[in-house]
Amino acid sequence: MMSIFDQGPFAPCPTPFNLAAHVLQRADALSEKIALSVLSQSGSERWSYGRLKSAVLGTGTGLLEAGFKPGDILLMRLGNTVEFPLAYLGAIAVGIVPVPTSSMLTAREVEKMITQLAPAGILHDTEVACPMDCGLPIIDTAALLKMRDLPPASYDMGDPERLAYIIYTSGTSGTPRAVMHAHRAIWARQMMHEGWYGLTEEDRLLHAGAFNWTFTLGTGLMDPWSVGATALIPAQGVPIEAIPLLLKRHDATIFAAAPGVYRKILNHRAALPLPKLRHGLTAGEKLSDSIRQHWTDATDGKQLFEAYGMSECSTFISASPAHPAAQGSLGRPQVGRKIAILDEDGAVEYGKEGIISVHRSDPGLMLGYYGAPDATAAKFQGEWFLTGDHASMNASGDITFMGRVDDMMNAGGFRVSPLEVEAALLPHPQINEIGVTDIEIKEDARIIAAFYTSDAPIPEPDLTAFAQDRLARYKQPRAWVRLAEMPTNPNGKLSRKGLKPLFPR
Repeated sequence: MMSIFDQGPFAPCPTPFNLAAHVLQRADALSEKIALSVLSQSGSERWSYGRLKSAVLGTGTGLLEAGFKPGDILLMRLGNTVEFPLAYLGAIAVGIVPVPTSSMLTAREVEKMITQLAPAGILHDTEVACPMDCGLPIIDTAALLKMRDLPPASYDMGDPERLAYIIYTSGTSGTPRAVMHAHRAIWARQMMHEGWYGLTEEDRLLHAGAFNWTFTLGTGLMDPWSVGATALIPAQGVPIEAIPLLLKRHDATIFAAAPGVYRKILNHRAALPLPKLRHGLTAGEKLSDSIRQHWTDATDGKQLFEAYGMSECSTFISASPAHPAAQGSLGRPQVGRKIAILDEDGAVEYGKEGIISVHRSDPGLMLGYYGAPDATAAKFQGEWFLTGDHASMNASGDITFMGRVDDMMNAGGFRVSPLEVEAALLPHPQINEIGVTDIEIKEDARIIAAFYTSDAPIPEPDLTAFAQDRLARYKQPRAWVRLAEMPTNPNGKLSRKGLKPLFPR
């Protein structure tokens, strides 16, 4: 039997459709209910559904009055505040295409995005790096605040296949790819509600990530809002060790975080009495068995449910309260998904290793990479989108992760291309050659390490400063190793696998 698991077609997205309208579909009926609480250690800022919808549609009006029009691209350089989701949904509500970006990116990295996208303008928090001489209209946070109180805009309804938003990811070529998503992407996320979250209107979901992380934006905000649940987000500056208190104090029923957050919490707390918590969710990097077991022990039996996905299709394989993962597996394809394990000849037999692949018909799959049709085409094999990750599948659809087919690294839940990091660092005037990989420095903890050759030793502070000017913090090496020569494969190319044993222990 071949490794293809078809969970059956998902209900088609209605038309006309608007992503923001879908997210806020319960707002009128639940106008007094708390949609969002921004949690600090001393209190919380609360937003009702009525206030949330009003602010989103007011922001939409403000963006139109500022001269932007449907179809325009807006680059978002906003911080970890509520302005981020308000501006994101406000833009989409009126047909403008937002590009949410990490506040950790440097001005140099943002310049490349501006060159590629030619946006109509930038939404900017002055605390966030951004080239100010780009010649584009810039809307600051003070202007966004005033937009909240404007009369509500009407939703721009239309074809669910039209472009809704763009997000950036690092491709295997080392060039960050601009991933285009349609309005229908939010419709597809309903497959996660039962297939991963077990999400209901009564839930209070606390996500540990920042507002301006796409994992938070989807799992922590838009999905709870679309069913009428309450989203709980820690305020900027709240330390990870304070999260258990927030979970308990605010009666969180579901907790979502990257595996590294669970590890850091467990480093501070051996016992976590959380009577209202039903379970935890995790994604972004592979969850280790040790973190899973330690969390279950500390919480008196609360389970963690893992999901696998990527920027091009969000999460589509997961475990859930209704279907816990089989021992050693990621979980299974969500209902509505068609997933295969492929090699160059097509679907492999059950139990054999191949590339995790998503059928082209998946409603959550990207429209393509912006301005890169060849790169888009290269990701497909016939009717299948190739993720680049290796796994095997059994006859029940349980999928066991085997690792990347390439050298992509994982830094705190962000995928990072070593080629991108190497390209940013090689211009250093004293570096002759450079290779980058991730290193496990202790159980469940990995760092990015840079290995280089040079005619003379280079002070590490100089290397660190050079990286800080060119790379977002999560992409910067945490260790530098000078080598006499770089390891190579039989073809004379850099062997990144050969770098790992050279890391000093």
